[in-house]
Order: sequence, then C-alpha cells, then structure tokens
Amino acid sequence: MTVKPETVTARATVYGYPRQGQRRELKQAVEGYWKGRVTADALRATAAELRRGNWQDLVDAGIHEVPTGDFSYYDHVLDTSVMVGAVPERHRAAIEADPLDGYFAMARGTQDVAPLEMTKWFDTNYHYLVPELGPDTAFVADSGKQVAELKEALALGLTPRPVLVGPITYLLLSKPAPGVAADFEPLTLLDRLLPVYAEVLADLRAAGAQWVQLDEPALVQDRTPAELNAAARAYRDLGARTDRPQLLLASYFDRLGDALPVLAKAPVEGLALDFTEAAAGNLDALAAVGGLPGKRLVAGVVNGRNIWINDLEKSLATLGTLLGLADRVDVAASCSLLHVPLDATLERDVDPQIARWLAFAKQKTTELVTLARGLSQGTGTITAELAANRADLASRAGSPITHDPAVRARAAAVTEAETRRSQPYPERTLAQRAHLKLPLLPTTTIGSFPQTGELRAARADLRAGRIDTAGYDERIKTEIQEVISFQEKTGIDVLVHGEPERNDMVQYFAEQLTGYLATRHGWVQSYGTRHVRPPILAGDISRPEPMTVRWTTYAQSLTERPVKGMLTGPVTMLAWSFVRDDQPLGDTARQVALALRDEVDDLEAAGTSVIQVDEPALRETLPLRAADHAAYLAWATEAFRVSTAGVRPDTQIHTHMCYAEFGDVVQAIDDLDADVISLEATRSHMQVARELAAHGYPREAGPGVYDIHSPRVPSAQEAADLLRTGLEAIPAERLWVNPDCGLKTRDWPEVQASLASLVTAARTVRAEL
Repeated sequence: MTVKPETVTARATVYGYPRQGQRRELKQAVEGYWKGRVTADALRATAAELRRGNWQDLVDAGIHEVPTGDFSYYDHVLDTSVMVGAVPERHRAAIEADPLDGYFAMARGTQDVAPLEMTKWFDTNYHYLVPELGPDTAFVADSGKQVAELKEALALGLTPRPVLVGPITYLLLSKPAPGVAADFEPLTLLDRLLPVYAEVLADLRAAGAQWVQLDEPALVQDRTPAELNAAARAYRDLGARTDRPQLLLASYFDRLGDALPVLAKAPVEGLALDFTEAAAGNLDALAAVGGLPGKRLVAGVVNGRNIWINDLEKSLATLGTLLGLADRVDVAASCSLLHVPLDATLERDVDPQIARWLAFAKQKTTELVTLARGLSQGTGTITAELAANRADLASRAGSPITHDPAVRARAAAVTEAETRRSQPYPERTLAQRAHLKLPLLPTTTIGSFPQTGELRAARADLRAGRIDTAGYDERIKTEIQEVISFQEKTGIDVLVHGEPERNDMVQYFAEQLTGYLATRHGWVQSYGTRHVRPPILAGDISRPEPMTVRWTTYAQSLTERPVKGMLTGPVTMLAWSFVRDDQPLGDTARQVALALRDEVDDLEAAGTSVIQVDEPALRETLPLRAADHAAYLAWATEAFRVSTAGVRPDTQIHTHMCYAEFGDVVQAIDDLDADVISLEATRSHMQVARELAAHGYPREAGPGVYDIHSPRVPSAQEAADLLRTGLEAIPAERLWVNPDCGLKTRDWPEVQASLASLVTAARTVRAEL
C-alpha cells in the first residue's frame, strides 16, 4: 500500500499504560503506606513520578496524544465510583475523614467494614471493584483526580487526553447495593448520572482538555434494545452540551454489533474501535453504516492484550481501508496497554530467536508510531521496519519451537472414552466417602498458604547461587512441615502442602512444561497491588517429568489425613498466560490437558486420594458474545475432563473457581464432572450457592466463607452465618467449608485466626445438624 504524504495526517496514541513502574514501584509504595512505612505525601510523589515517566516514555517513542486519568492506586472503576460520588454508606465516614484511607477501605475493607465486591474486567484477568448502587444513590461530581492529572501533563508541555469509564459501562458493571432488591437495575439511574458526567467534562474543559475519551467496552456484549436506547440517549445528552471537550467514544475486546450504528450516529467527534481479530466484523460493520464522515476514527490495529509482534503490512492494509471511512484516522492499540508487561528488552534470558517475536507495551508503542508514519508519509518511509517485521514473522512461523509432531499426534488421537470418568458421580461418591471417611461439612483450604519473606528470599538465594538445591529443599521441607502441623492442630479435614515451592499457580507449571517461556520482569496488574507474570505459550506443550508428585508425597508422609494434590487446569493455564495466536485455543488447551493428565495419573499412583485441578479462569475466558459461548465451553470442559478422567472412582477430583460471575457457566461447571467444586462466595453473600441450587447441581460444593482478598479476620459467628446461608441451597451431605481462594497473599496471623474461625463455624453448624 502506498499513501501520498499530503493526503493523510495520522498520529499514534494509546488508551492507557502499565501503572506499576519498571520495578513495581507503585506496589511497594502502596503496600508501604498500608503498613505505615510510607507517608501519604511520599505515596503521592511516587505516583506522580510514575505518571511522568510513563508519559515521557510515550512521547519519546513518538506518541502524539497521551492518556491521563488511567493511572490508579488500585482500580480505575473504583476511581470512577469516587468521581461520581457512589460511595457506599458504610464507607462514607471513612472517605470523608481521609479520602485516601477511605478509598483503600472501599477496595480492601477494614476489620469492621466489608469492601466492595471484586470481579473480572470483561474477559481479562484484571479485577475491578463492583460499584454498589440503589434507588437512593445520589451522585455527586468529584473531578479532582482527573483534573489534577490533566494539569500535570499540561504542565509538562504534553498533549493529554483524559480517559474515563463511560456512564453506560459504569452502570452496566454495577450491582444492587446490600439491602437493595436483587432485581434493581442500575441503568435506571442513568438520567441521574449524566449531569454528573457533564459536570466532570466541563471541569476538564476548563482545565484545558481538548479531547476526553469515554470508554464503553460493555457495548461489545449482547445488549437489549433498552440498553442500546440508553446508550443513544446518554450520548445525545452529553453530545448536546456546549461546555465540554471533544468526545472520543472507545469500545474494545470484541465486535460492537448492534451498538456500532448507535455510536456512529452519536453527536460526538470521534470513535475508537478495535480492529484486531478479536473484533472481526467491526470494519465491515463500519462501512455498512457509511463510516464516520466528518469524525475522527482511532483504529485499534495492534493487539493490546497479547505480546506477539504486529503484522505491520496487514495492519497497514486495514488502516488503508479505514482512510475512506472517516475524516481523520489515528493509530492505536486495541485497548489499554495495562494488560501487557512494560518492556520486552528487560528479558535478557529469553532465547534471542523468541525475543524477536515479542512486543510488550514499549514495543507496541513503537509499532504504533511506525504504522502512523507509514500511513502519513507512505510505506517507502518504513521500508526497513517492514522488512525486519516480515523476517521476524517468518522466523516464528517456521520455528521447530512452535511445532512438535509427537505432541500433535497424541492430541489428535484422544478418544471420547478418554474424556469420561469410568463411573458416574452417584457411584463414585459412595466409593470416595468409604475411602476418605470425612465428617459432615468437611473443611479444607484452596491450596496456597502465605508466601513469607523467608520463602521469597530462599528462592532469590537459589537463583543467585547463594544456596544450593539441597539447602533450598530443606527450607521447603521445613515450611511444609509447619503448614501440615498447623492444619492438623487447627482441625482442617483435608489438608494441603501449602505450595511453598511455587512462585505462581501458572508460572510454576509453565517452567516445567516444554513450549512455555517464563519471564523475569513481565509483570501485569491483576488487582490492586497484586501483579502476576503471565508465562508465554510459544510452542507445542508436553510434560518431560512429574511436576508436583515429590512435594505432595512428602506432605502426605507427615499426616494420616488426606493431602490434596494441587494442579492448575488447562483453561487457566491458557487464560493466565500470553497464548499463541497461530492455532485455535482449543488445540492448545488439549495439549496442556494431556500434560496435566500425566501428572494426575502420577499423583494417584503415588497415593494421592484427593486431587484439585483449579479452573478459576473458566468463566473469565467466556467470550463476550453469547453466540460464541457454546464452541468455547465445548473445548474448555473437554480439556478439564481429559485432565482428570483417567483416575479411579475412589479418587476425588476437586476444582476451584473465584471472582467471576458464575451464573452464566453453571451448566459448564456441571459438565466438568468434578466431584467437588469450591467457589468464591463471601462478598456476593452466597449468590453462587443459590445459582447452583437453581440449576440442580448434583455434586459437592464449597462456597467460600472467608474473603481472603481483605485483611479483615472473619469471626466464627460470621462464617457460621454464611455457612447456614449456604445450607439453604446445598444439602449438608454435599457442602464443604473453605475460604474463597488461596491464602498466598495473606499474612500468617490473619490466616491462623481466620481458619480457626472457619473450623469453629463448621463444628458449630455440624453440631446443629
């Protein structure tokens, strides 16, 4: 494609950028503030320095317009709740007394006040704090954060574009507040919310904003006519205001469908749309509505959620088509770069061949600038970049790393019998009860125990050569002994070894499987100050040797009680990795499932009677459009069964899910055919138990009674009350008692007190029965 330079002026921009800093400085500052080691002023100074650094990196790369307002101490949806004054009554006094402490109380709770519910941001592994609204909610504008960050950027001589969560998405992501009728629709508050948004927009204009971006990713989901009409009304209202900046409506993660004509007709100055393969159909749909004459189009042609290099020529072809559909076309990633690590050049241990294929946030900004230059000045100005890009793409396509014939042959040969247990659940459960001899309302935990500073130091010492493998193993053995001893003394019925040897529930396995690549600095925010390093799924997957048998068997040797084998399921191994984009996800999932099947079989052969295969990402990875659900759930549930179906009837298979909306996947949970499932339920007040009951779920379940993402310690009475609520939906003979999730991120004193409350609650309710 050749473009005449005088006909096009395209610029590069991004919707958002990683917040944590190259060395996770924000995490350290926030957690230091929580512990009283960092003052509020020092925290604010660190945040301001990180913002300046991010903006400077973008400008240095050639990005013309930088985002502001996307930076957050904890979560951008929580920031929006503060911006519109949607503070729950239980947090109001705290936020009025100290806005920063009140903000963190909404995110994490206190010993006396529960936090907001947390769940996944669409189909990503980022978690947001769910707004709580009701018919009495009174919105009040507070644009302080947004205006302050805009002024910071202006003072540096930059061209900023504030980014806000749009009013439709904000309301559609909200839930009825505690005590409000479950059928309350937050969208009914739209007319009350729009004047607040109008006031914020006016404040931003007065502060110097030329453009403001309003993110509406909820519109890529299936929406009713009433919801689409609400979107049209919202932007007619905001667009008609005269005291506002120019508005850029952004939507991403999937195709817009029926919402695209609504946004195209809205009286705003621009649209930002996803044109990657994830949103296939947006280009044709935009052409079908006549494009955006007289408007700005920001084209998301670089994948903002994965780490593979862009096909520059393919993106240029898309951009060339889009030139005829809008007055001005700018170039962007498909969504905020929040979802990828910061800089691939920091990964100096990566095979140089693979390093050629990687693009983290900094590399993606370079791609955007290259595409904008090629679009504006003609492809002749980027000849060298195009040639290098073609060579890198060819290197990946032809590499033996990506193709193992033996793995592919095994995956192709899987039979239907290999996806089914040898006996149905009613028969298996009798064998398991006779074998395990557990009490009514058995207690267990999800798997991990606190990762102490000593453990992290031991891993660092091993990597640095300060201790040898034997010394490290002794440290792990000591930790396992302490975890087993604590659980026995506390009265837990089914134990875990605590996972002291594991750095992460996905990375640990990725480092032992062929086809995976682990990073050292590839941190991505999951929630708050919790960051993960998603491994990179670069090639075909196999398991060279057992991964967990040694430590599980050692733990079992220390106790007469059953110790669970702990594995991460195939869907979660994909969802929490950067997956390959050169073959269907279902094919990759089956390869991972077969590797896990070998591990499950070895655990059972070593005497493990209870094996948990965690799938917290099953709901998270559900496609955003209902039309795509069936195909995904078919391969996802099959992959789980391939992992677990080879065990004996008396071996009990557990799974675990957390922090997602489970109602959409109850049938899929059933289709997994696990014997026991544990689920997050505390913040949602046992909603999932009711959903399982409504479905007629026939197996055992443990809806959580201890919220592990809050520092507060539940009382035994509180846990018992939740347990009694669970019993209203699930019969006692099928109900387990457990926390919401793993305990890795908590401190030992919290865990000891909380698990004591959990066991006391189980015994109390057991006695009542």
